[in-house]
Amino acid sequence: MDVLSDAVAAMRAGRPHSSRTVRFAPWGIRFPASEGAGFHVVLQGSAWLLPAPGPDGAAPPPLRLAPGDVVLLPHGTEHGIADRPDTPLVDAVPAPDGSWPTLPDRGPVGAADTLLLCGSYQLHRARAHPLLTELPPYVHIPARIGAHPRLRAAIDLLGAELAEPQPGSDAILPALLDTLLVLLLRTWWLTERGERGERGERGTGWSAALADPAVATALKALHGDPAHPWTVAELGALGGLSRAAFARRFTALVGRAPLAYLTWWRMTTAGALLRTDDLPLRTVAQRSGYSSEFAFAKAFKRAYGTAPGRYRAAAGGAR
Repeated sequence: MDVLSDAVAAMRAGRPHSSRTVRFAPWGIRFPASEGAGFHVVLQGSAWLLPAPGPDGAAPPPLRLAPGDVVLLPHGTEHGIADRPDTPLVDAVPAPDGSWPTLPDRGPVGAADTLLLCGSYQLHRARAHPLLTELPPYVHIPARIGAHPRLRAAIDLLGAELAEPQPGSDAILPALLDTLLVLLLRTWWLTERGERGERGERGTGWSAALADPAVATALKALHGDPAHPWTVAELGALGGLSRAAFARRFTALVGRAPLAYLTWWRMTTAGALLRTDDLPLRTVAQRSGYSSEFAFAKAFKRAYGTAPGRYRAAAGGAR
């Protein structure tokens, strides 16, 4: 798998949810902070995103969302969405499974002021991948004619399935939501990279890491086979760099030395396997690059503070 797919898969938990709702002015909804992520798409009309105040108590200015605009809240931060910035907000209370109840539509029969497509994802944030933690509080992807055709196609499919459910919709919707999340992230990173290039700026962090041929090649190799006994020299050679030059570049962009990142990713993968699969601990150890179950258990306890079996039981994973 590629790095972006791996990062999302390792954090995913439970079942994603979505809804297609009509709103009649005045309307306003407040979403509390959550462990997951969410998105809003304005299919018709307009809306205002109302970000919550930051740690300093200052709230970012409201953001107007036009028809076709998409906004992703990757960190589950509290926020509101309304027809006007000054409309009072009604609290939305999530269900135990992470879904949001559909608020009753208000207003006269007829064309809705606003038609929204909204969704939520449950995520494990204990070992969140930096690809996601580096994202801003919200990601706004404005509608542009002819831009982002794959993202627009996924939104259209999701909206159609929600508007007119057909046999198989229960299987299609989660797959479409997972696809939409990856497309949202990919679209934002590609857009950011392009805008930086136009300004003549060098990227930093993970956006730059994925754009750097040597580092991206190494990351793809690490994620493709985390159990392989990689060496820094071997990874550097994949990108045509010396051991020292590769180590410096990788550490500067990724934030961890190559083998430190490999160990972190192995343990992150192991945690995801323990939560979601019934594989024997011996198999999880082997897939994580450990030939000895004892060595794996020791490394896992150092990373998570508990033994693999206890972690699996506490997380509700398969036994």
